[in-house]
Amino acid sequence: MRLSELLKDLEIVQLTGDPGLEVDAVAYDSRKARKGTLFVCIEGFVTDGHKYVAQAASQGTAAFLVQKAVEAPAGTTVIRVADTRKGLAHVSDLFFGHPSGRLHMIGITGTKGKTTTSYMVREILRAAGRRTGLIGTIANIIGDEVVYASRTTPESYDLQALLSDMVSAGMDSCVMEVSSQGLALDRVYRTEYDTGVFTNLYNDHIGPSEHATFEDYAEAKAILFQRCRNALVNADAPHAGRYLAAATGRLWTYGLGLDVDVRASAIEKAVEGGRVGTRFHLDAPWFSGTVFVGMPGRFNLYNALAAAGCAGLAGCTLDDVRAGLADATVKGRVQPIPNDRGFTVVVDYAHNAASLESLLQTLREYVDGRLVVVFGCGGDRAKSRRYEMGEVAGRLADFTYVTSDNPRTENPADILADILSTLVPTGGAHVVVPDRREAILRSIAEAKKGDMVVIAGKGHENYQIFAGRTIHFDDAEIAAEALAALPPAVPGTFA
Repeated sequence: MRLSELLKDLEIVQLTGDPGLEVDAVAYDSRKARKGTLFVCIEGFVTDGHKYVAQAASQGTAAFLVQKAVEAPAGTTVIRVADTRKGLAHVSDLFFGHPSGRLHMIGITGTKGKTTTSYMVREILRAAGRRTGLIGTIANIIGDEVVYASRTTPESYDLQALLSDMVSAGMDSCVMEVSSQGLALDRVYRTEYDTGVFTNLYNDHIGPSEHATFEDYAEAKAILFQRCRNALVNADAPHAGRYLAAATGRLWTYGLGLDVDVRASAIEKAVEGGRVGTRFHLDAPWFSGTVFVGMPGRFNLYNALAAAGCAGLAGCTLDDVRAGLADATVKGRVQPIPNDRGFTVVVDYAHNAASLESLLQTLREYVDGRLVVVFGCGGDRAKSRRYEMGEVAGRLADFTYVTSDNPRTENPADILADILSTLVPTGGAHVVVPDRREAILRSIAEAKKGDMVVIAGKGHENYQIFAGRTIHFDDAEIAAEALAALPPAVPGTFA
């Protein structure tokens, strides 16, 4: 296609050269630039693409999109715009033919709940016969193809390429997590959403390479609601009013109050098909009836309401919602490991004190025996996390296996000592098992009828990082292996 087609409606500050050039690729990494490529110079946190104009030109690139003056070789075309991040999103969207406009797009933002809600929505849409792709923290999914993700919201070019691949693969819908960074850095600029969801907002992601202040963080999330036809907002969450006010499309709310559009009542903990969860009565403009969500806790109830609202707006039925919510599983998010031993094994990503406390308090309601937790803390991270998690485990668990997480460059023994410094004073029963594999094997081998073993901290991660090496390690795989290694159960009894 001609360069001028990619520049359509783009606000240009200055253009030198020939806008009629033929372009068959767009790149923001100079190593991928060649003849026929439009190279977009992005000023990033680590490096500045403007420094690589000469390199890209030496590889045959003749067209550059920049936001500041560069020394480009004679005969090249240079388009200067105010912001190349928006520029990259603009040209990428046009290059791939505006794929978001050919999909039913659902975007989910918030501090917590994005991943779980997105998987719930996907399961409901799949139950309705919709071919649904997913873009998120854990993985990007197109049909049966699963590619593990490096960031929650991909760079704009990669996002548009993913959406284009979904269209080509016959997908008709896409549900995606939309991070505050993705919004602030214009990775989703020009992406068209049918429904945008706000889950909640907490003080997080504030730092040198993220958001400068909480206000910046909160405001970034508001951008989504200026770009969707329907805004679905958790009315019970603090700061909900900010997002209701930001919405330019039709407003919908969910929660537990009487004056919301999607509401839960008659809430009770329940176990169905071996899965612990919540049964509740769902009332929404599109359907009404009793629903079971196969993931426990008040937070998952809110995630289920958000998913049900998205489903209603997408034209799904109550039966679709029931089927999707009952079967939804998110790797590493209260993930059950099936067994017939009379105890429960769960893998979860809880890797800070707040998430571990919430998780243990929630799961306590479903435990008849002991609540057992296996956890460690990552190296090269804030030490405060170790002290806080040690105290939470000692206070809330009946028994704790203190083990390694991702020690990285630190001595694992030092991390364990930090955890014990706050766990021991609580008087909580515990044992130290430095090797994580051994800790998981022991926790399951020693579990009794009615116990719940919670393996926390790594969740969906399939690796363990040590100084100088990274190994394959999946908590769920090890837990399943541990269960398989148990002696055969005597019929009519439990371990």
